[in-house]
Amino acid sequence: MHGRPRKAPKPEDLAASTAKAEKLRILQSQFLLNHHQKIYTKEALELSSKLLEINPECYTAWNYRKHAVQHSLFESNLDPDSVNSILDQELRVVENALRQNFKSYGAWYHRKWVLNKGHSSTENELRLLDKLQNVDPRNFHAWNYRRFVAALLNRSDEDELNHTQDFIDKNFSNYSAWHNRSVLVSNLMKKKVQAFSRKDEVLIREYELVREAVFTDEDDQSGWFYHLWLLDQTVKAESPLLASSWPAHGSEITLSGDRYLDLGSSSPFNTYQFDSGSLPLILYFNQAVEGVNASTVTVSSGLNVNMDVIWKPILSNNSKTTQVWVGQLKFPDVELDSLGAYTMEVTLGHSQGIISSSGFHYSHPSHFSFTVHVQPAKTEPVEGLGSEKISWRDENFHIYESDSLESNSVLPLDRLSIKNEREPTDSSWQAKIIDEEISNFRELLDCKIGKLTLARLLTARDALMSSDKPVHSEEVLRLYSELMKLDPPHSRFYKDEHSLVLLEKVISGRESFLSYCFRYRNLTSSSSSNPIYLRLNGLSLSRLGSFEKLLWVQMLDLSHNELQSIEGLEAMQLLSHLNLSKNKFGSFTSLEPLRHLKSMKVLDLSYNEIGSHSIDTTRYLCSSPLCHSVGSEWDGSEIVTDGVSLVSYWEAFFILRGLKLTQIDIAGNAIADEKFTAFLAKVLPALKWLDGVQLN
Repeated sequence: MHGRPRKAPKPEDLAASTAKAEKLRILQSQFLLNHHQKIYTKEALELSSKLLEINPECYTAWNYRKHAVQHSLFESNLDPDSVNSILDQELRVVENALRQNFKSYGAWYHRKWVLNKGHSSTENELRLLDKLQNVDPRNFHAWNYRRFVAALLNRSDEDELNHTQDFIDKNFSNYSAWHNRSVLVSNLMKKKVQAFSRKDEVLIREYELVREAVFTDEDDQSGWFYHLWLLDQTVKAESPLLASSWPAHGSEITLSGDRYLDLGSSSPFNTYQFDSGSLPLILYFNQAVEGVNASTVTVSSGLNVNMDVIWKPILSNNSKTTQVWVGQLKFPDVELDSLGAYTMEVTLGHSQGIISSSGFHYSHPSHFSFTVHVQPAKTEPVEGLGSEKISWRDENFHIYESDSLESNSVLPLDRLSIKNEREPTDSSWQAKIIDEEISNFRELLDCKIGKLTLARLLTARDALMSSDKPVHSEEVLRLYSELMKLDPPHSRFYKDEHSLVLLEKVISGRESFLSYCFRYRNLTSSSSSNPIYLRLNGLSLSRLGSFEKLLWVQMLDLSHNELQSIEGLEAMQLLSHLNLSKNKFGSFTSLEPLRHLKSMKVLDLSYNEIGSHSIDTTRYLCSSPLCHSVGSEWDGSEIVTDGVSLVSYWEAFFILRGLKLTQIDIAGNAIADEKFTAFLAKVLPALKWLDGVQLN
């Protein structure tokens, strides 16, 4: 059991264990012979029963019995009584196995399989569950099975909620019972059952219930987890919403052709390098969705009333849903040597089709518009962003002057949020609930989980405010700093949460935000079309967030932080310059979002820990030769250069292969030997600079 120290076994215990192991080996050998030869006699089935009674975790034996049941049911014409007899025998085998280990996954799954046949009586199941839950009221296998049986018996959620409450009343420290309560309350609110039709009233009752639990024993975590679930229910929107977009609503975008130009009064925040004949259109939703296509999202302009945009999901896993969708606006009839201004209108939500991973439809129609200016190319390319090497040293940057003539053209931060036509605006009941919880939990600041809950409540309160600037960020940051000292084993988690709050604080206020905006040294102040470098270096960030407010960024410096992952960075589709040097990346698999950043030109990965760890725990999160998703891309026999096979560097190959990098820095990593640099030069044909050295 958890938390119980292990004792050294006595000699007689060792002897008994050895005898049991020998008996188990003999049984397994005989069983496997029967299984391979498809022998389903009475003696063979009794043998498998004995094996499962000793070792209920033998999944092969459970599968063998499934085959035996199917063989008995379909190989001969049986009367209903014989069918029931066969299935009842399976239930007895499961029950014997559960006496040995009532947390056996295989046994519970087999019991479900038998009942799903539809021939067995379910009346005995609740009696069996009562026995098992009296032995261990927190057995989550039994609670999961109870939900299955309750559905078969058509028991009402109200009856099950009363049953669950009985267990909570007996012992507040029952995580499984609290979890079951969250499932039942969710179902009742979805069905709008009487007394559960108003979400605010339901949540207020639930807060009062769980408050009694956490104040009774503040060190028990069961109630705290339920409180966290309630907080999520309080602040989250059920239906998906469009959180932000690029271009932002009301913005004016300048396409500068394939060269950077002096565009006079044009803002550097709104200039995009037009080098592919298309302009990316980015939609960022508040939750993962699917169904974004030409029928659910309409794009119109002066060029074409309905532009045919093909939408692509930016996926970081094998899920069908994602928060980020990208379309390409093509300008086939636009000459880059002639001036032009085009108003673009984007509407979505007026037809069904966009649906979240939790099954809710996009039900708040919204729209945004922006103007695209096409600027003729009349000057030579500005040096420093083309053939010249980019250096990230501090002396090469000067801060963006917010009081300059162009400051009025800075992208307003309030334009980053999309206004939905029927989006509910009354959050007074949510604010009232959270304010009351904040007041209550200020009394529990002497315990770690009390501090953590207060930090979460304050963060949620800021999220409900109409102002984008967080009000409680300083207090939240202080709470997480205290938690890092009080609870070292979980300091990484607190550090991640601290980083998210700090990043939100940095980019939410105009004055704070502009203090992190810089220009590159070779670009004069009059060259306002050159994009801004956002420098978030040296902030001790261990995790990234607030991507919905960073979609416009093209140049980003994240050096001198504590990042081990760049999860979520794939949303920043405009990124062309990225500095990740002097962080804590241990492998290329932790950099997989780079695969989706097709505009990337300059990448600095120097002085990390890539190649330093003999065991890479993130290795198989990335597509690999061992992953079926790679398909025809992989040619294991392909030799790159100097006898180096792709097999040696497949993580780097699949992440960097599709990028058109002109500069990369990898020095200071264990992997950066002569063979690897030769590999990079071969894989990246557009490469001009490698570790500060110009390539021929």
